[in-house]
Amino acid sequence: MKIYTKTGDKGTTSLIYGERVAKTDVRVEAYGTCDETNSMIGLALSHLKKENFQGKEIIEKVYHKIQTNLFHVGAELATPKGKEVKWKLAEADIEEMEKQIDEWDAELPTLTNFILPGGHPAGAAFHVARTIARRAERCAVAIEEDVNPLVLAFLNRLSDLLFVTARYVNYQLGENEQTLHSK
Repeated sequence: MKIYTKTGDKGTTSLIYGERVAKTDVRVEAYGTCDETNSMIGLALSHLKKENFQGKEIIEKVYHKIQTNLFHVGAELATPKGKEVKWKLAEADIEEMEKQIDEWDAELPTLTNFILPGGHPAGAAFHVARTIARRAERCAVAIEEDVNPLVLAFLNRLSDLLFVTARYVNYQLGENEQTLHSK
């Protein structure tokens, strides 16, 4: 099988089940932005490879499942209305993220001000992934057809998890959070 198909050379692509749409279609934007989020998470995780700290293995395990679920979200967003979705999210997927958010957040200093994204390269990359996940959520909301509410909840909770993960990684690696300066 070749990587290139040449079927998209004129600005269209296929959804699942073969329906052709413009590459500017809101569904393509939504699942493409999920893919971008997934790639940024991969970059963030790659920055942790040489680090050794409490909770690193849990982060890797949590995000292996998150990255898999992001493929499922993308597949669902690429499935035309009325067609069977092959991979579905479950309420338990969102509950697992909420549990992890609560666990890591309990270890962090209480937020008293807005923080600036940054810190360790992994923490900074998790912050970028958070902003991309928020864009994926906005794109999914913009789809005029019904979108599974679990997809929207997943993307919303994912951005929360990414924010807490960025803070958690920076905290574990001794990176101080920078806060906004008041005017």
